[in-house]
Amino acid sequence: MPHNEIVYLVFGMVLVIALVADLGLMSKKGKVVTMQSAIYLTLFWVLLAFAFFVFMWMEEGHKKAIEYISAYLMEWSLSIDNIFVFILIFNAFKIKEVFYSRVLLIGILMAIVFRVVFITVGVGLVEQFHWVLYIFGAFLVYTGFKMFTEHERKEFSPKENKIYRFLQKFLPLTSSDGNGRFIIRVNNKPQYTILFVTVVMLASVDLIFALDSIPAVMGISQDRIIIYTSNIFAILGLRSLFFLLRGAVNKFAYLQQGISVVLILIGAKMIGEKWVDNFLTKNEQVFVSLLLIIVCIGGSVLYSIFYSNKQLKKNKTL
Repeated sequence: MPHNEIVYLVFGMVLVIALVADLGLMSKKGKVVTMQSAIYLTLFWVLLAFAFFVFMWMEEGHKKAIEYISAYLMEWSLSIDNIFVFILIFNAFKIKEVFYSRVLLIGILMAIVFRVVFITVGVGLVEQFHWVLYIFGAFLVYTGFKMFTEHERKEFSPKENKIYRFLQKFLPLTSSDGNGRFIIRVNNKPQYTILFVTVVMLASVDLIFALDSIPAVMGISQDRIIIYTSNIFAILGLRSLFFLLRGAVNKFAYLQQGISVVLILIGAKMIGEKWVDNFLTKNEQVFVSLLLIIVCIGGSVLYSIFYSNKQLKKNKTL
């Protein structure tokens, strides 16, 4: 069996087993996810992603393995921005906490389907027209500079969003949560509950974030296996990460700047690909990319925590 097929087969098997474990053993229907459960789930998905990194190293070699873990770390850090918006969506539609886990799971599974389509189209374009990478690179540099210069996050208003207005216009919506159902019948006519609206909003918002994250991953590798697996592992870990960080996400004040620097550097590498090849081999580029991601993202998180604690002490002394 070819290497690619073996990797896809193992990835598929791991994914099915992990989802069964997550749903059957770690996620109890109708129960609020506690902080302890969130920690266990987050460790579970992170360790699984790193176990796949070891498998990639053994099966595909160190270059592809490091490309995979670099792409995964990139996606994982970008997912914190998703969490910030997810919190706003749940609050805007007043979703009961008991339904959070189920709504997140379905929204994330929908997001995976959309991302697979997006990745397939993106990789297909690059394979046919290599110059598309330069457009992606320029877009990442622009996005990175824009993120870096924004001192505050733009307020996201779910009920003003075009997706929500589209749903309002074409579907019979109800403000009821349907006691956990997505469609209920009123006077023998179907109505879509606020849980259904929330699932669609979560999936559509993640697709918007993918406009940044997938080109960034393609700046690390254009290998379909690496892009698919890094994205899916990062997204599947998003649900547990949401419960773990939802009370602390605003403490990462400088994470945006760390991510923006990485986007700028990856975008610049894509634009200046031929020039970079004159100074660094492909293997060296992979190691440098991983190092830059760890330093920029890790440094911004540590500085955010330091800054947050400093501000907290300052406020206590006033």
